[in-house]
Amino acid sequence: MELEFAQLVALLSALWWPFCRVMAMLSAAPMIGEAMVPISARVLLSLALAVVLMPISQATALTVDPWSMAGVLAAAEQALLGFVLGLAFHLAMAVITVLGFLLSSQLGLSMAVMNDPMNGSSSDVITSLLSMLCMLVFFTVDGHLLFVQVLGSSFKVWPVGAGIAGLNMDTVAYNLAWVFSAALLLALPVIFSTLVVQMGLGLLNRVAPSLNLFSLGFSLVTLFGLFMLSQILAHVPAHYLRMTQQVLDMIDRGLKSGAGHV
Repeated sequence: MELEFAQLVALLSALWWPFCRVMAMLSAAPMIGEAMVPISARVLLSLALAVVLMPISQATALTVDPWSMAGVLAAAEQALLGFVLGLAFHLAMAVITVLGFLLSSQLGLSMAVMNDPMNGSSSDVITSLLSMLCMLVFFTVDGHLLFVQVLGSSFKVWPVGAGIAGLNMDTVAYNLAWVFSAALLLALPVIFSTLVVQMGLGLLNRVAPSLNLFSLGFSLVTLFGLFMLSQILAHVPAHYLRMTQQVLDMIDRGLKSGAGHV
């Protein structure tokens, strides 16, 4: 049975709306949206997820002509919704990135950088180590399935063509302060311990000025900081899971507030 042109256009338009939202979310989401994932693989994954989510999106979607100005605005709305959801998931990974930068700066390792294929730029070794650790934890707890679950719920709260009246975009902006505070709290043990070592070396330098503590102190601070890093490294996955749960709670509140406007 051959499909008529009108049926083919309706099928493609039904696939287009979830594809825009999924593609925007995967482009802003952690791990999957990094530069190490090719754009072609991201597009194919978005297309597969769009086919899976097409029945959910069509169950609540309003009738929108994809070739009209309303269709262009609806596509922009889907891209904005997906980008905000992906950015919310990116907050937890941003905490780990800021934490790695703080630790590297405190230990004196920020002078040595390496090529980061995930972000397409150079980063320090500690940030890359913590990022790889959190990536393993994310996929271990089936974090990629949370993406699909959140996307399916978003189509029920913000249907295609219904607008974004219930989208609280300021919530994501306000949580940027939480990123810096959480990273600072995680880095405080290393920062305080290295400060104590530097103060002790300063007092020792006043007692014995003949000692060359400038070159010796750098090595001692780095070694003691690496020891403290090994102590807190075992607790980073648990903190990352709690931060991810906080992001999910934030998205859940956003979905509930959005449902009140539908």
